[in-house]
Amino acid sequence: MFTKHTKSAKNRFKWLYSFIAIGMASLLTLLLWPRTTQAVPSFARQTNMPCSACHTNPPELTPLGRSFKLNGYTMKGINVITSAPGKESPGLTLLSYLPLSVMFEASNTGLQRPEPQTQNWNFSFPQDVSLFLAGAYGKNLGGFVQATYHSQTDHFSWDNTDIRFARSKSVKGQAFAYGFYMNNNPTVEDLWNDTPAWGFPWIASSAVPNPAAAALIDGPLAQDVAGVGAYTMVDNHFYVAGTIYRSSHLGSPLPNPGTGFDVNIQGAAPYWRLAWQQTMGNNYFEVGTYGMHVRSTPQAVVGSENTYTDYGFDTQFERTIPKFRNNLFTLHGTYIRENSDLTADAQNATAAFAQHHLNTFRVNGIYHFGYRYIPEFGYFVTSGTSDSVLYAAAPVNGSLTGSPRTEGFLGNFTYWPIQNVRLAVQYTHYTEFNGARVNYDGAGRNASDNGSMYFYVGVFF
Repeated sequence: MFTKHTKSAKNRFKWLYSFIAIGMASLLTLLLWPRTTQAVPSFARQTNMPCSACHTNPPELTPLGRSFKLNGYTMKGINVITSAPGKESPGLTLLSYLPLSVMFEASNTGLQRPEPQTQNWNFSFPQDVSLFLAGAYGKNLGGFVQATYHSQTDHFSWDNTDIRFARSKSVKGQAFAYGFYMNNNPTVEDLWNDTPAWGFPWIASSAVPNPAAAALIDGPLAQDVAGVGAYTMVDNHFYVAGTIYRSSHLGSPLPNPGTGFDVNIQGAAPYWRLAWQQTMGNNYFEVGTYGMHVRSTPQAVVGSENTYTDYGFDTQFERTIPKFRNNLFTLHGTYIRENSDLTADAQNATAAFAQHHLNTFRVNGIYHFGYRYIPEFGYFVTSGTSDSVLYAAAPVNGSLTGSPRTEGFLGNFTYWPIQNVRLAVQYTHYTEFNGARVNYDGAGRNASDNGSMYFYVGVFF
């Protein structure tokens, strides 16, 4: 659906032509950068294998990539520094170098209709720069630690972290892998690309409006919690994991007063994960469930509580097509249901009443022409309880109806000229945004106005 001020088919698509023209110009500019480095990141250096051994379209994992993560990021293809343990001295296993990597991202983003009093076509150079300490830290010990510079805040901050101790052995002829981990984002430890932390879209602009509502497990807790957990994979089929989380507010003093944070976990918040995977000829299939229960006191560590129970279901399908040069088709889907009791918010007049729910559904399909050309299409929808206080009317990000419903489609085309340079263009179209198609915010903005064209360059070394 297009805006009311659109008068003709020609004008209707004028904004899209402008997107393409300006975006292609910026993309060509980025393509002219010197690319002297052909190096690949620390996991590839450690294993002495190319990135494509573990990734189809990062962060999508291959079977080897899932096994590498399951076993604690410790598989090595290079010499290591070792010392055998003795009765009076511990052993030592170290890589011969620090497992460091860098990700540099630049982008250009245009909206169908710019936000009021702002420019359109925002060029971010850089958009983000991430530093990774990722790989084996010792025998059976490895991790993925990320710190990211964001251009909009102009400073580095701690990002996704997953550190794990892993073992594997055979029990009565069956493979048995298990381990323990620490992380700061529910689902970041997952092996599949259909749960929130590593699910689509793989790239996103920081210059677009965002919907008003998201389930707690679907991003709001990322880098704001600390958890310890354990997992096991039985016979390379059945996976189970459990984690206990507490709030860990970056930039907040200790002891934690809870001030300025909507979620302060009371007691401990349990997270659970169950999944089954099966390979059948050229087909691979995974189905699973995950969830989390949180008791929270907003803006304090004492007082009335909000409670959230999130449970999700996910599936991943992969098919290798031998007659088409072993091209790969992948399908990812997830559904999340959140039931919440916002007693504290209702008492604080930040919600009209206590009982709420959210439903989130996402599905995407990807066709991999080898490891070079990768088109992707996705659909997403979030709906739930209407609340004119919780989702109040406000320009751009508000909801005139009080409804959190947002629905849309996404198309992405990614090209890898070399394995450590990613070029992508991504188009997002909203059919509904924060509860309406037309004038959703009460200030005259339509859902389709937030449609965006996003041009992206990522360099990894």
